[in-house]
Amino acid sequence: MALAGGSVGHPSSCGSRTGVRVVVAGDQGTGKSSLIAAAASESFPENVPPVLPPTRLPADFFSDRVPVTLIDTSSSLENRSKLNEELKRADAVVLTYACDQPLTLSRLSSHWLYELRRLEIKVPIIVVGCKLDLRDEHNQMSLEQVMSPIMQKFREIETCIECSAATLIQVPEAFYYAQKAVLHPTSPLFDQENQCLKDRCARALRRIFILCDHDMDGALNDSELNEFQVKCFNAPLQPAEIVGVKRVVQEKIPAGVNDLGLTLTGFLFLHALFIEKSRIETTWAVLRKFGYNDDLKLMDDFLPVPSKHVPDQSVELTSEALEFLNGVFRLFDSDNDGALQPTELDELFCTAPESPWGEAPYKDAAERTARGDTSLNAFLSQWALMTALDPRLSLANLVYIGYGGDPASALHITRRRSVDCKKQRSERNVLQCFVFGPKSAGKSSLLNSLLGRPFSKINSTDGERYAANVVDKLGGSKKTLILREIPEDGVKKFLSNKEFLAACDVAVFVYDSSDEKSWKRSKELLLDVARHGEDIGYGVPSLLIAAKDDLDPNPVAIQDSVKVSQRIGIVPPIPWSMKSSDSSEIFSRIIKAAEHPHLSIPETETGRNRKQYRQLVNQSLILVSIGAAVTIVGLAAYRAYAASRNTSS
Repeated sequence: MALAGGSVGHPSSCGSRTGVRVVVAGDQGTGKSSLIAAAASESFPENVPPVLPPTRLPADFFSDRVPVTLIDTSSSLENRSKLNEELKRADAVVLTYACDQPLTLSRLSSHWLYELRRLEIKVPIIVVGCKLDLRDEHNQMSLEQVMSPIMQKFREIETCIECSAATLIQVPEAFYYAQKAVLHPTSPLFDQENQCLKDRCARALRRIFILCDHDMDGALNDSELNEFQVKCFNAPLQPAEIVGVKRVVQEKIPAGVNDLGLTLTGFLFLHALFIEKSRIETTWAVLRKFGYNDDLKLMDDFLPVPSKHVPDQSVELTSEALEFLNGVFRLFDSDNDGALQPTELDELFCTAPESPWGEAPYKDAAERTARGDTSLNAFLSQWALMTALDPRLSLANLVYIGYGGDPASALHITRRRSVDCKKQRSERNVLQCFVFGPKSAGKSSLLNSLLGRPFSKINSTDGERYAANVVDKLGGSKKTLILREIPEDGVKKFLSNKEFLAACDVAVFVYDSSDEKSWKRSKELLLDVARHGEDIGYGVPSLLIAAKDDLDPNPVAIQDSVKVSQRIGIVPPIPWSMKSSDSSEIFSRIIKAAEHPHLSIPETETGRNRKQYRQLVNQSLILVSIGAAVTIVGLAAYRAYAASRNTSS
C-alpha cells in the first residue's frame, strides 16, 4: 500500500502463469541474438550464430519467479512463415532496432508494427534499442523524443528501452519489462489515452474496498488499512507510512481522505497513481489476492460450482442465496416502492465486472413495470434464469455483490427428472418449458404474456429467446417458470444434440388455430420431438396450445388436433388468445404438467410398438425363467426321490 520506498514487498501471485514466451523480432543486424545471449550468460558473446535456439531464463532470474523462454527469429524472406508462426505463439514481443542505424528505427513504424497488426498479434510489445554503445555521440536525441510519436500512434507498445549487449547496460531489463507486461498487463487496468482506471478495474477495486471496510462507514481507518496491507503483502504499514499515504492523497485529491480515513475516491486514486508510476504489479497483487484473473473476473478456485452428474439434473439457488437476494433487493430499493429503477440496478451491480443482464439471453427476459423498473419477482426470476443457464456466472455475481456465506452453499443440484418421473412428482422450484411452433403461431406472444406485456402485432422473433417469471399456484405457493422459445428453423439442429431435451421439464407446441398449415407444422414438430425423446430416453410432458382463439377456428385443425392428442396420449389442445384469454390459466397448466413428469408424455406409433416389443420380450424372459425354475425344482425332487430309494434298498 505504501508508495515508492515503502514496505510493499513483492506480489505473491502472478496469476496462473507457469512461464512466459518472448519472441524477439526486428531487422537483420539489429542485435537480436547478441541481446538474448548476453541476457542468458551475463557476458558479451564474441561469436553468435545467426539464430539462437530457444533460450530459457530460469524462474529465479526475476523476482516474480516465473521462467522466461526467449525465441530468436530471422527476418529473411525465406523464414517469414516461421517468424509469423512464432509471433502468433508469443506472450510478448520484443522489437529491436540498432541505435547506430536510424533506418532500423524508422522501419519499426513503417513495417514491423503494421505487420504485427496485420497478423493480429494482440500481446504486449517492448521496443528495445540495441547497440547503445555504438550510437553517434553527435546525435544524442533522448529516447522520449524518439519514441513518443511512435507510441502515440501505436498504443500496443508497452514500453521502450535502450541497451548494450557489449557493455551489458540494461540487458536484463529488456526482458524484465516483457515479462512484467505479461504477468502484470496494463491494458485491463488502465486507459492510457484518458489516463484513468478502466471501468472493470474500478469495479473490482470498489468491491475490494467494501470488503475491507469492516465497519461500513465508507472509509478505511488505520486498522483496516493495516489489515489490508498485511493480507496483500504480508507486511504491516508503519504509522508514519499511513500518514504519508494520506498526505499524498489529500494533496492531490482532497475528497480522498476524511476524518474517518481513506475514502473509496482516495483508494482508487492511489491505484491509478501506482500504475502511472510503473508500480502496476502492486495493483495486480491486490487484485489477485482477492481472486481476480487477467480478465478481472473471479478465478475458478474462488467459485465452487456444484457439478451436475447427469444431464437431466438442474441447478437452483438455495434458500440461503434467495434470502440474501431478498435482502439486497430491499437494500437497494432506496425509495421503498417495491421495484428497482435502472439506476438502482446499476448500483447493485457496481462491484461486478458489468451488469450480467445487459445482453442476451438475459436482456428483456423479465417483467418490467410501466416505468421500466424491476419488481422483486422479476429480480428473482432473472437470477433463477441465470442460475439455470450459467451456474458459474450466477455464483460469481452473487459473490461480486456481497454474498458473505460459503459460496458452496449458494447453489444446489436438483433430483434427476427420470427419478421425478418414477416418483410421479417434481420437487423443482424452477421449471423450464421449451416452446415449439411454426412462425407467426404465437410463440413470442406466449413469452410476452408471461412477462405481462400487452398484445402487439409485431411480436415474432427469429432467434432463440427466454422469458422468466414467478407463477402463483393455488394454495399460495410459487414456482418460477422459464419459457425458452425454439425457432422453427433451428429445431433440426437442436435435436441433433442428444442432451437437448435433458433440461426441459415440459414442452408446449403452439399453433395458429385458424390456420390449417400452422397446425400441420406444429404436429410435425410435436412428433419429431416425441420421437427424439423416445430414442434417447428423455421423453417430456407435452401440451398443445391452440393460439389465436379469438379468430375463427379452422375445422380441420380442430378435429385433427383432438384425434392426434388422443392417439399419442396427451391432453386435448388448450385454447388461448393473448387478446381475450386469462393467461394465468395457461401457465398454471404448464406448471402442473411439469410437476407431474410421468403424465402427458406423447407416445408415437413407433414408440408404442417398441414398448410392446419390450413387454413381449420381458414376458418371454419371465416364462423362460419360470420354466427353468420348474425344471430345476423337478430335477431336484427326482434326485431326492432316487436317493431315498437307494437308501431304503
